[in-house]
Amino acid sequence: MEIQSYQNQAELLLKEYLLADSFIPYTSVICGICACKMVYDLTQFFSSVYFKSYLMLSKVQRNEWNNRSISTVHAIFITVMSLYFVFWSNLFSDHRYAGLIMFRSSALSTFSLGVSVGYFLADIGMITWFYPSLGGMEYVIHHFLSVAAVAYSMLTGEGQLYTFMVLISETTTPGINLRWYLDTAGMKRSRAYLINGVVIFVTWLVARILLFMYLFYHVYLHYDQVTQVHSYGILLIFVVPLVLSVMNLLWFGKIIRGLRKTLAKRQ
Repeated sequence: MEIQSYQNQAELLLKEYLLADSFIPYTSVICGICACKMVYDLTQFFSSVYFKSYLMLSKVQRNEWNNRSISTVHAIFITVMSLYFVFWSNLFSDHRYAGLIMFRSSALSTFSLGVSVGYFLADIGMITWFYPSLGGMEYVIHHFLSVAAVAYSMLTGEGQLYTFMVLISETTTPGINLRWYLDTAGMKRSRAYLINGVVIFVTWLVARILLFMYLFYHVYLHYDQVTQVHSYGILLIFVVPLVLSVMNLLWFGKIIRGLRKTLAKRQ
């Protein structure tokens, strides 16, 4: 009976507080930060046991190794959730629900965005602490823009559809990280490195170039709804995707040049 009483109290705490709508944004952010810490520690442990090359890396390289595992796990999680909400869920459908798309949200969509905010905050902390070994100023700008847009959408429930569209771009992260792992492991001339480069090119073109074009087209079609969002939200809807698009194009140019060099060396 005592055990059952504790179980009931735990369930009540979970339902009434941790998973209550008003607490979900804060609970999810904490969960995201804690998940980053857990993945970092697990990566450090398993890598030291199963990868001999890990122990031969410098301290800076081991930190980046662990950090990239966090970004890979986050990318897989948020890509799956974003694809679900944008293409499979009826939450943002034009025909299934009443009300404006710009103001639709759910407990699950808000929780997913909160986990992503937790990741970006944790990653900003790591990038700042180890600056510039984990990334230069372009990564800092990218993450601050991401936090501003995702956190606003999470807290207000506005524009979550476009937030998830932008977050689909995280699809490219696992490939980018795998490229670094292969390079660090001395496999730069391997077939796996070449195939990964082609995959990065294709996913970047689809998720960070073509999808952003579709996003702007969708904004154009729903401009009457966009203008009803708070002025700060309108600013984020137009400015953040535009700035990220420019950065994506610049990075895409680097990817093309890198792929050309790799192909030239193999001929």
